[in-house]
Amino acid sequence: MNLKQLSQLLGLSQTTISRALNGYPEVNEETRQRVLRVAKETGYRPNLAAQRLATGKAGSIGLIMPIAADHSSDIHFAEFQSGLAEEALRQDFHLVIMPAHPREEEQAIRWLVASGSVDGYYLAYMRERDPRITMAKTLPVPFVVHGRSLGLEPDYPYLDVDNEAAFNDATSLLLRLGHRHFGLLNGPEDLDFAMRRRHGVVAALAGAGLTLAASHTRHSVMTDEFGFRGMAELLRQPEPPTAVLCASTVLALGAVRAINQAGLKLGKDISLIAHDDVLPLLKPENFSIPLTTTRSSLRAAGNRIAQRLICQIGGQEPQPPLHELWKADLVIRASTGPAPR
Repeated sequence: MNLKQLSQLLGLSQTTISRALNGYPEVNEETRQRVLRVAKETGYRPNLAAQRLATGKAGSIGLIMPIAADHSSDIHFAEFQSGLAEEALRQDFHLVIMPAHPREEEQAIRWLVASGSVDGYYLAYMRERDPRITMAKTLPVPFVVHGRSLGLEPDYPYLDVDNEAAFNDATSLLLRLGHRHFGLLNGPEDLDFAMRRRHGVVAALAGAGLTLAASHTRHSVMTDEFGFRGMAELLRQPEPPTAVLCASTVLALGAVRAINQAGLKLGKDISLIAHDDVLPLLKPENFSIPLTTTRSSLRAAGNRIAQRLICQIGGQEPQPPLHELWKADLVIRASTGPAPR
């Protein structure tokens, strides 16, 4: 089925059909829905090459994939990317993935935009006063930040989880359970989300007259191995924590292994709360002792960022809000219990 045949079938001009499929406001909703329904029934797909020539758009959104010999693969990145891809597929957009060394991301973004191969892109793994945001404002295509950057005015488009509130809530729950000795297994200390999570813990403890000792804090890439190492180190402290917060269920996987090897009972001898990004291969409810979590979905975030980018690219109305700050749900399970006496 081509555009001419679809035009004859519907009794509409090819221009009207194209405008209906591309969301132009001058096509009324009844006609638009009729065109969409018949296009779906007949298997019609627009000629993307012709469409791009006509609109001057690439029909693609881009992302930089940081990669280096010492750079670990990240299950969280893959889950976010799946959400991004789902929405891109739904709206007939392509993904352009450009690998780059983590220290060369700015130049890679410039190349990506200058090539004309993308209509918009997103930024992730934000750092304090991240220079990529300042650079992105100077480039001629839309962008959305996944996360935020401490130290910068929030005058850029972002979608983030309220990491500080999530870890404040988690710490407050543990305080109500009587815990006074805390540990934190966090993500890399230069990343914004890890800073905000630590701030949330510190603020909640300060409200109870407590502090988070540097000896009881670990920063690392979020893998099972580093979760195991970090937890084992915390348990060897002269005064080990009775409550631990993990920045990821992947870290928690290793932490639970260390707790078990030490002969401790999760939820009785030591309590643990993990941040859960709803990873399909690592569900907190399937741990031997189900994990209490601060819950948010990376896949949903990827989906929403793709929606926002495509909406900006198409100039659709209404335009999405500049800022979205999602609240994480605190889901209480058996890994948390009263402080041991």
